[in-house]
Amino acid sequence: MIKDVIIHSMAPEIPPDKALGQTGHGHVPAIVAGAGENASRRFLEFFTANIRNPNTRRAYGRAVGDFFRWCERRRIFELARVEPMVVAAYIEQLGKTHSKPTVKQHLAAVRMLFDWLVLGQVVPVNPASAVRGPKHVVRRGKTPVLTAGETRELLDSIDIDGISGLRDRALIGLLVYSFARIGAALGMKIEDYYPQGKRWWLRLHEKGGKRHDVPAHHRLEQYLDAYIDAADLREDKKGPLFRTITIAPGRPLSRLPMSQADAWRMIRRRAADAGIETAIGNHTFRATGITAYLNNGGTLENAQQIAAHESPRTTRLYDRRSDRLSLDEIERIVI
Repeated sequence: MIKDVIIHSMAPEIPPDKALGQTGHGHVPAIVAGAGENASRRFLEFFTANIRNPNTRRAYGRAVGDFFRWCERRRIFELARVEPMVVAAYIEQLGKTHSKPTVKQHLAAVRMLFDWLVLGQVVPVNPASAVRGPKHVVRRGKTPVLTAGETRELLDSIDIDGISGLRDRALIGLLVYSFARIGAALGMKIEDYYPQGKRWWLRLHEKGGKRHDVPAHHRLEQYLDAYIDAADLREDKKGPLFRTITIAPGRPLSRLPMSQADAWRMIRRRAADAGIETAIGNHTFRATGITAYLNNGGTLENAQQIAAHESPRTTRLYDRRSDRLSLDEIERIVI
């Protein structure tokens, strides 16, 4: 049996258009559908009932689909034939073309799916449980970060004579001053900016359905108030806070929330207008805000709490104070 598995995993590929995965039932790969109705139902339940985050669902869906197509192109058409050596061969090959984090994510997706199939009595054991992914240690995040001065220049460069400028300044300000994830920021309703005592607060809905309340910085209050009042959004409590721009006369904003792609394009455009050459994106301001906070005497523990990180190790990835030290020290090389 082991010999057959090795032979199958190393066999020449079947062209993608000839693989059984192209004729699966609906969104169920043929290799899963071939194991029976219970297997197909369990497969769909994994993505609908077990994974609630849409981003994780999409990423794991792609990873699992890639794996099963890889199996079918190597003439492995039955779930029973997927053994640890098959998964290991796939991970080994994937590592030649993809980054280590991507390989680890693919392995995690396959492992979790087979765990689910084992619990549903579709397969007796999980073939991915014994397979180790590549070692990947991250001590510093890769997200491009702006200095406090660059961020101030960016915010000040935005033309706020129109609704779009007020909206864009408010969104960037929210990302900077609350350390919010872009998904949580764009998911806010008007009612998620609310008064409590003498200050205003932000209600962010983070990953895993977790509600996270953060006090609004005084500058952010100014940005949000100017935007909301100019757009006359106060009474639309259930409406999205950050909306797309329309071309309809007299209606500069739609009732549709901005997407992450919309926000990314806006940020890149505003950065270009401000003369910022760093390739920033949606996540830049989370790291920028955390670094600025720590530079001004904030503690890692409190930064973790504001950012709603589960672990301080995650918060450390956003701490770029050492960048300035490294640049200063490298200039000591005088030749």
